Amino acid sequence: MRRLVGLFMLLPVMLLALILVLGLVYSALTPPSTLMLARWLTGKPVSREAVTLDAISPLLVQAVIASEDQRFCLHNGVDWGALRDVVDDDEGPSRGASTISMQTVKNVFLWPGRSVIRKGMEIPLAVIADTLWGKRRMMEIYLNIAEWGDGVYGAEAAAQRWFGKSARNLNRSEASLLAAVLPNPIQRNAALPSRGVRAVATRIQGRMNGVGGLMGCLR
Repeated sequence: MRRLVGLFMLLPVMLLALILVLGLVYSALTPPSTLMLARWLTGKPVSREAVTLDAISPLLVQAVIASEDQRFCLHNGVDWGALRDVVDDDEGPSRGASTISMQTVKNVFLWPGRSVIRKGMEIPLAVIADTLWGKRRMMEIYLNIAEWGDGVYGAEAAAQRWFGKSARNLNRSEASLLAAVLPNPIQRNAALPSRGVRAVATRIQGRMNGVGGLMGCLR
């Protein structure tokens, strides 16, 4: 019984050690997301071509920051102010409180869906990963594992699938449409956007100039 209790108490330490090792590996190698792993395990196709941040249009980076996390360069992985705003939300954890860092560690280390437990794990993981990878690498990983359609992962695969071009050649309109579909990439289509998606993309374009000066951490 003592051995079982000791082993149980060691599990969190072992898990943290594994995450730190993987974090170091992913500093150099682009990881798959847990959704990609699930598709591979079930024999479903995955379209993803990992590229460097320099091979992705700065307009897409700007659009994603404008849409997902305007304080990306200003926090340590967690936007504590935004998180406090939703602590008492009866509907539970909100995407609005999820930084790009939190979304990245969720996609790499955790499971999809909304739960307090998963959100609680995201917070320390985001702080650790933000420190370990830095902002530029964090954004690079995020844009290489984000889901942009059924089996479509990463900016390069999304640009090729929906616009027939490389991610480095995306224009302002295409970048804002890709950012607009991120919250629901299965139901929303960047190539054939609904009126609602177009409206979201227009709002994102309106915010893009405002975040241009807040991207210094990516240089």
